[in-house]
Amino acid sequence: MTRRPPKALIAFQGERGAFSEEAARKLLGAGIDVLPCPRFEDVFHSLQDGEAAGAVIPIENTLAGSVHENYDHLQRFDFPIVAETNVRIVHNLMAPPGVPFSRIRRAYSHPVALNQCLDFFTRHPGIERVTYYDTAGSAKMLMEKGLNDCAAIASAVAAEIYGARILRRSIEDDRRNFTRFFLLRTPGYARKYPRQAPPNAQWKTSLVFSTRNIPGALFRCLSAFALRDLNLTKIESRPLRGKPWEYLFYLDFLGRVDTPTAQNAIGHLRELADVLKVLGCYPRG
Repeated sequence: MTRRPPKALIAFQGERGAFSEEAARKLLGAGIDVLPCPRFEDVFHSLQDGEAAGAVIPIENTLAGSVHENYDHLQRFDFPIVAETNVRIVHNLMAPPGVPFSRIRRAYSHPVALNQCLDFFTRHPGIERVTYYDTAGSAKMLMEKGLNDCAAIASAVAAEIYGARILRRSIEDDRRNFTRFFLLRTPGYARKYPRQAPPNAQWKTSLVFSTRNIPGALFRCLSAFALRDLNLTKIESRPLRGKPWEYLFYLDFLGRVDTPTAQNAIGHLRELADVLKVLGCYPRG
């Protein structure tokens, strides 16, 4: 039995100032109480153990693709998706106050962030790329050690939290770099963060299913939505643990799960699926 947390904390993976915290602020406001976690699995365990009332997790990036580990956790743990948001990933070069750009010789960040700023490093060959475990963590380390010839690449929120000064803003190669985040909740979440969708909101439903590995099985499963004109916005396959070369299918469609059309589609799919779980219904981000 989970215990009620002393505060309605919102968990996320990474240090304070991670892009997940930026997403949490976008969803719930800047004054939220947060619980940074080292790993994605720790985020889900913080919900399971009652340490947090909600969590924000990245699920998909427009450049790097899906966050497969979190798809697996959504199926393994039983916490509903109640909202989503999209955050444009803006990488900023920052240093301790008083350190000029001309002095920078090394830039620390997560390897994915460094690889999304290759044009910047091409223009500034005198700055060495140095990998670090986390974008916000690199800003934290930089400020704690007071390095005067180094910089970090992280979010503007990280600069705000750790007191770094942004030397160059938006140094990413592709400005169309977005990450989609899910908001998950526990039963105690609604008491602290009651949510009301806008009256004109478009709704989205996420689910996961498996079906027999026979010719035409997936086609028949997807026809449950096509026959009812339900628009699929995402489909993702993941290995089915314990059954080599068989798969789970994660699917998003536009529509509320409680409408007759959606209920008929899910009922149709249930007749064809071996396993079926609705992961959440939420306003489209």
